This record gives sequence, structure tokens and C-alpha cells, in this order.
Amino acid sequence: MKLQDLFKLDGKVALVTGGGRGIGKFIATGLAEAGADVVVTSRKMKNLEAVAEELENKYGATAFPIACDMSKPEAIDEMLAAVKDKFDRIDILVNNAGATWGAPTLEYPLEKWDYVFDVNVRGVWIITQKTAIIMKEQGGGNIINISSIMGFRGSTEEGHPAVPYNSSKAAINLLTMNLAVKLAPYNIRVNAIAPGFFGTDMMAYIEKPEFKDVRDALIAEIPMRRVGGEDDMKGVAVFLASDASAFMTGHVVVVDGGTIAK
Repeated sequence: MKLQDLFKLDGKVALVTGGGRGIGKFIATGLAEAGADVVVTSRKMKNLEAVAEELENKYGATAFPIACDMSKPEAIDEMLAAVKDKFDRIDILVNNAGATWGAPTLEYPLEKWDYVFDVNVRGVWIITQKTAIIMKEQGGGNIINISSIMGFRGSTEEGHPAVPYNSSKAAINLLTMNLAVKLAPYNIRVNAIAPGFFGTDMMAYIEKPEFKDVRDALIAEIPMRRVGGEDDMKGVAVFLASDASAFMTGHVVVVDGGTIAK
């Protein structure tokens, strides 16, 4: 196979959770640009419709927006049924939907701990299991989990007062490795991406003049002295989704400008 053909996703159907903005949108864009038809899902339909329109107009992909609350199994069932009805298959699943909630560690409420784990771990497991059944029936597939560099480290109270988040992403790292072993007999690959600091909507506030000190401190933590952008995420996502990584499964690829290498 020619090198450029290894990265093509023509004829593939990709489902990206949390695809309405940020890293999910970056990944959906990359997959569409590589030739895949893309389903984007999250709770907010307005964002999804805007992304779907952009993917269709710029890349000629068939883009299907569908709202879904990843913490509710019945909503996941309904969403997957709609995807199957439209495309009859799912070749690529990107588990990007996630949640966090901040409070001082010694005051952190249990219900918010449960909320973060419900979305970041339980929701990922539910949709992955259901989609893997579809992939097994069709002869294989490719699952990409979105973790975080926080899944490899602790964080200060001042910098990241969301104690369950790190643990939830560490769980995703090990779930990725475990499922890679268990699903390999069905020709299903499972890998993960662990982003560092990226220029997303959630990070936009640090560009304001009053947050200059916060931005300077963040950039000082990154050896490459910049945050990640759309192209930084598109490239690694297409690599993991395509035949370019056909002999890779069970890996967590860190994309962080060198942050955790320090």
C-alpha cells in the first residue's frame, strides 16, 4: 500500500462523542478531511449542527449531528440505533465526551465525584461495549479514547481543583489497554490520546489580558512553549484511526508539547 493510502479513511463511518466543540471538533474535522463520514454527538444540538454543516461544506463528508447525554444508557441506545439506521455500520468510535467539576479537595461533594466518573468512565464503557458488539458483527473496528496528561500525574489545588478528574482519566488509560487485549480477537483496535493543554473554547479565557499571569504560568510548564492546536490533534487522530497504525493497539499517545516528559 502506498504511504498516502495508509492514512485514507474513504468509506469509513466515524462516531465522535463530544464532537460539537474543542478537541472533539478538531478530531471530527481531521477524520472528515481524511475521507470519513462523521457522526458528531453531544448534549447541545446547536453546536453539532454547526460542525456538521462545516464538515459537509468544506470536505464533502456526510455529517450526521445527533444529541445524546453520555451519562444515560437509554440515550446511548437511541443514538446508536439512529446511527445504524443511517449508515448501517460504525468503523471508528472516538470517545471524547468528558466532564469535570471543581471544588476544594477536602470539601468535594460525592455527587460531583459520581458525576465526573459517570461521564468520563461509565459512559465511555457503556458506549464502547455497545459499539464493540456492532464492530464484532461487521468484522472489526477502531476505538480511540480521549484521556489526558492528568491521568498520569497529580495536580495542585490552585491549578486544577477537580480531584476525580485525574483518577477518571487514569481509569481510561487502563481501560484502553485492557480492552485492546480483550477485543483484539474480533479485529477491534483500541488506543487512546492523552492531550496536554490545547487552545479550545474551554481555554479561551486565558487569552484575556486579566489572565496574562495564568497564561504565562501555563506556557512555562510546556517545553515547546505553546498550547496545542487543531492540526496537532487532527494528525494523531487520523493516524490512530487509519491503517497507518494497523499494528498498534493498547497504547496511550501523549500529545502535550513535552509537558509530562519534564
